[in-house]
Amino acid sequence: MRVKAVIFDIDGTLLDSVDLHARAWVEAFRHFGVETEEAAVRRQIGKGGDQLMPVFLSEAQIAREGETIEAYRSDLFKRAYLSKVRPFPGVRALLERIRADGRRVALASSGKKSEVERYTEILGIGDLVDVATSADDADRSKPHPDIFAAVLEKLRPIGARDALAVGDTPYDAEAAAKVRLATIGLLCGGFPEADLSAAGCTAIYRDPQDLLDGYESSPLAH
Repeated sequence: MRVKAVIFDIDGTLLDSVDLHARAWVEAFRHFGVETEEAAVRRQIGKGGDQLMPVFLSEAQIAREGETIEAYRSDLFKRAYLSKVRPFPGVRALLERIRADGRRVALASSGKKSEVERYTEILGIGDLVDVATSADDADRSKPHPDIFAAVLEKLRPIGARDALAVGDTPYDAEAAAKVRLATIGLLCGGFPEADLSAAGCTAIYRDPQDLLDGYESSPLAH
């Protein structure tokens, strides 16, 4: 296999945002009368709201208030937390290296399209990204494969055998595997190495800078 495209998750992979998303969800749930622990919510970050809310809410509450809760959470995150989001070290340099090797760069996030666009600005990588997909391109979020299937469709004729995913959660690896994508795991999102290995990550690095430092011996160079 020669890698022709690299597909990146964003939250927890390129951006230090997982704790902030968890806090926003906890606050949103509390606003609607549901008490949750931040650590428990954090373990679900990486899923979209459609997969996260059923962990903490009943089917009846989701049917009654799910859309309102998610809209409240989204607005709260933009107002109170978005300004605190920062890129992890080495993001732009890593993408520049991938592009210099003649490979395409894609983003595949469970976030909404407007969030992905804003994150791309914060990361300063708009000129390096060939393709981007978001929750708006998928019926179901990770760990379902819809987002990766959508990004592969946009990358055609490059297929799953010629691409690699990079993510920070087991949900990234599980979703990618369902469309036969191999995944490199990053620890900067806070999930234990054992969880990423169990989910099927083929290699694990600390963060984007660590992946860049080990580029020549990584799956990206094979």
